[in-house]
Amino acid sequence: MQKFDTAAPEHPERPELQKAIEAFVDAGFAGVQMRVHDERGEWVGSAGVRALGGSAKPPADGHFWAGSVAKTFTATVVLQLVAEERIALDAPVADHLPELGLDRRITARMLLRHTSGLFSYTGEYHEDGTVVPGIPATGKEWFDNRLHAYDPSELVALALSKPARFEPGAGFGYSNTNYTLAALLVERTVGRSYGEEVRHRILRPLGLRDTVLGAGESELPEPHAHGYYRYQDAGEWKVADVSRQNPSMLFAAGDAMTTTRDLHVFFSALNGGKLLPAPLLAEMRTPHGELGYGLGLFVQDLGPDHGGTVYHHNGGAPGGYGALMYSTPDGAKTLTAGLTTGDSPTDPAQSFPRALDALVKQVFTPVRPRA
Repeated sequence: MQKFDTAAPEHPERPELQKAIEAFVDAGFAGVQMRVHDERGEWVGSAGVRALGGSAKPPADGHFWAGSVAKTFTATVVLQLVAEERIALDAPVADHLPELGLDRRITARMLLRHTSGLFSYTGEYHEDGTVVPGIPATGKEWFDNRLHAYDPSELVALALSKPARFEPGAGFGYSNTNYTLAALLVERTVGRSYGEEVRHRILRPLGLRDTVLGAGESELPEPHAHGYYRYQDAGEWKVADVSRQNPSMLFAAGDAMTTTRDLHVFFSALNGGKLLPAPLLAEMRTPHGELGYGLGLFVQDLGPDHGGTVYHHNGGAPGGYGALMYSTPDGAKTLTAGLTTGDSPTDPAQSFPRALDALVKQVFTPVRPRA
């Protein structure tokens, strides 16, 4: 497997990229750190603050909770086992996990594509405003339970106790349950833990020293920026530092701890064909449904003026942290970032799509030669 040169080159001045990440701070985020690899080399920068009340910027090479980027790691491991003919994409998952009583129509492909119909154990939020609660995932209830250690079987049991959203294969429903089940499928197939298998297949070969999945770690190593959570308690708004949190509530679906450097190396290697055979990488990158979800990543068309197709999977921890992970089809150009929320009374999510769209187009729009 290819080894990567981890030595950082000289970072060119890129004021347009600095301005693009400062827009996230203007939108209400406490801080952002970003790494871009493109035809001009590597650029690393940050904006905002490392901690509320201070003036220091977030560390450009800091650790952060990366949420659902874990799904791309999980999908990669499953597809590697498919390549080895130890898992079949379109066979019943119930054959491997008979004790769960899964609908036999549910396949590994459906888990990775979010078409199983299974209830998400973090709760379901419907377009009409109705909510079907799951484990404590928001508000004061999540804050009070943020260090609780969940067992994956506990999460899956909760999900399976709820009615399915739709028949297997009949729709799309983004569900963390799918990826926790995919990790249990991996464990049953290989006979060792999901975390060990990710280390064996991805982290060690690529030299990803600062990425952890499947371990239930609660401490972010230094350096790291502080993330904050704003919640209501007895009608009063409070803001708390949530840098310490136990991600086991999103086992294999959103429990990644990482850095921008590690995300770049991983996503560049994946899209560059270093981790999967070409036919399975093509399967992974085939979009499905309105959101263009493949098998563990999103497919987005920026249009011919802005670079065409990019692949991505962003993530958000339950509180305080978020991540961006984008790549061109050949893995040569990547954007990876970690974000933290602060004490802004304005929900950053309202301005996030606009800032994100501007950033992605800034990075991936080809440089036009001067006339």
